[in-house]
Amino acid sequence: MSDNPWVVVPATLAIVAASAFFVAVEFAALAAKRHRLEDAAPASRSARAALRSSSELTLLLAGSQLGITAATLALGAISKPAVHHWLTPLFEDVGLPEVAADVAGFVLALVVVTFLHLVVGEMTPKSWAIAHPERSATLLALPMRGFMWVFRPLLRALNDLANRLVRAVGVEPADEVAVGHSPDALRHLVEHSANVGALDAGFSAQLAEALSMERMTVRELLGSGQALAAVPPDALVKDVRDMTRRTGHLRVLVGEPGRITAVVHVRDTLAAEDSAPAAPFARPVFTLDAGTTVHAALRQMRESRNHLAVVTDDGRVAGVVTLADVLRRLLPRAGVAA
Repeated sequence: MSDNPWVVVPATLAIVAASAFFVAVEFAALAAKRHRLEDAAPASRSARAALRSSSELTLLLAGSQLGITAATLALGAISKPAVHHWLTPLFEDVGLPEVAADVAGFVLALVVVTFLHLVVGEMTPKSWAIAHPERSATLLALPMRGFMWVFRPLLRALNDLANRLVRAVGVEPADEVAVGHSPDALRHLVEHSANVGALDAGFSAQLAEALSMERMTVRELLGSGQALAAVPPDALVKDVRDMTRRTGHLRVLVGEPGRITAVVHVRDTLAAEDSAPAAPFARPVFTLDAGTTVHAALRQMRESRNHLAVVTDDGRVAGVVTLADVLRRLLPRAGVAA
């Protein structure tokens, strides 16, 4: 390679810039939040390109590593020998023997090139990408997609080989970054925030209660010895209204205590005579197994548009839960009515 500084210096700057580009791409891909890229995607071609890259993360990282490695080798083949060649005569001029000057030139050239590569080509772009992950991912997405398009066959081969090695040690490779936090991690974050005074104790208790519902079952929402207020299948509208007055419940169960078959909302009976049968106003009752998690129960009740569910345990009626029960658990200070 030529030792002409007009060739070596621009080539070195270009190589360091290429290294910085690939390092920034790598850290931006790992730090960028997918939902923010999705928000920007409709109006930005670059954001759409960043989204596509995030869906094939291992291939993107393979491309970044290939680019960084190529830049490192290029610095070692072009920049270091040239700097070594320029520095050695300077050490000879100050009186060092030829061998000592050559060694000193080699060591200093290695330090200079390594400094440029490490600080300018790696640490600086890494810090920038971490500080502005979505911006850097969007800005660099299109040129990186072009690089991946050119070298895709090689990248696929390298990536497949790496995945085989990963599977050999019992780990399944992933193509996307896992998003979100587990309930345990969030619970720890809430506790830490409350302990250091960054979160009000009342809010902390509510958040902890909400997170506990990921594992809590509807069985735990049932009161001990819960008595069911129900009217018989042949009940009249008057019986439904009387039950509402006694209990305060707008939804009245229909059936025997051990076998609930329907539910009547007192609102539906407002236009009916007291002596009218209640059966025409009854709706099939929604049931849940006692082992169902509260999180799953809420989803099922929302999807089926039911505010009340009869809980069964081994085929027998164990009690009733309502959305009000869950809200009361979440918001104990709010005084949610049943």
